[in-house]
Amino acid sequence: MIAHLQRATTTAALIPALYGLDEPGDRLRPRLIGADYRGADKQLPLFGDPQEVLGGGVLDAPALRIGSRAPARPVWMCSVRSDPRHPDLSDAQWTDVTRRLVTATGLAPDGDPDGCRWAAIRNGNRSVHVVATVVREDGYIHNTYRDPFHVQAECTRIAAELGHLTRTVTTAKDHRMPSITISAELSGSVVATGASDDLSATLLRHAGFKQIDDWHGRRHRLPTTTAPADRASIATHATEMLRAARYTVDLDPKLDAEQLSTAGRQILNLTDELRGAKDFAELAGVLDELLDPDEGMLVRLQEALEIASEQITELDPDQFALSDRFGFASDQLVTAQAELAGAVDEVQRAVSDTAGRADDLRTRAALARSTTAPVAANASDLPAAWRTPVPAAAAVPAGRTR
Repeated sequence: MIAHLQRATTTAALIPALYGLDEPGDRLRPRLIGADYRGADKQLPLFGDPQEVLGGGVLDAPALRIGSRAPARPVWMCSVRSDPRHPDLSDAQWTDVTRRLVTATGLAPDGDPDGCRWAAIRNGNRSVHVVATVVREDGYIHNTYRDPFHVQAECTRIAAELGHLTRTVTTAKDHRMPSITISAELSGSVVATGASDDLSATLLRHAGFKQIDDWHGRRHRLPTTTAPADRASIATHATEMLRAARYTVDLDPKLDAEQLSTAGRQILNLTDELRGAKDFAELAGVLDELLDPDEGMLVRLQEALEIASEQITELDPDQFALSDRFGFASDQLVTAQAELAGAVDEVQRAVSDTAGRADDLRTRAALARSTTAPVAANASDLPAAWRTPVPAAAAVPAGRTR
């Protein structure tokens, strides 16, 4: 089956195409084989001559009702032809084809009383014309963007069911885009897997990912030089582009910048900085933001829980049990603050101890090199720094013997 879609300003504008030329020998005799007028306020024919339906404006009524909001060409017509190598379908079969097409496109789904009005008209063999309005009974306008794909996919399925096709039919589900996963590894790197086609690979590279092709297959990874604060925003941007291209993307919640609150994002960034600390000095700087007794995140969280406990009691004194839960949690954070008091200073001292041990190691290495210096034949040949001074009391006076 082959389908052809076109639009018109009114259903009356379709009369010349459906009835043919004015010459008697060329005139066609279209016939109505089925229709659904939805909320029409008068009885209309379902069979016979479609002149009253096309010229009376019954299908145009929803578009006229919404006035200027209606599209310029609200009439939708789909012409379907069957394979001439196979027997023609009966009127009942063509009516069933029509119902399946308006359902597949979403014009008039089964069980939807507010769908679009439509009529099925035949004016020749092996074909049917589906005339509808894109304005629904509830005033909404049907989106026709994907209609050509849905119509042809449904026609292919119908032809296969009728035995008109000998090849394997590819349905709409088989055209689903690949599923892509963007996740954060334990090492902190961000990896995208499942992007096996060129379009998804191009979108990921555009977002900032680097493509890797090896015996593991194709995958994409953010460069190791990417700042921890930028990883979530890049991964979220890549996800938005891929989903806009109709890919299914599974994004790690830790990388979803839209779902993270401001406080949660700050703590996540601090966690990444802690994981990437190169020395004790850098580690102490990050911990100071987290554990500062006046402005740290831990003390602010403790204060928030304490305020929540007080506010619950203020709103409803009978909710003392719920208030106590927040109060106990606040007390536990106070205990945690006491346990970690001075911890940042200890980490800072670890910096000094590390530097002191390094200086001590360098001193010992210098002394070791000095003890392995070659022995000179005469003391006078030794460098001044290596000569051992003789104490004055040990000097032997001249002319005296032991």
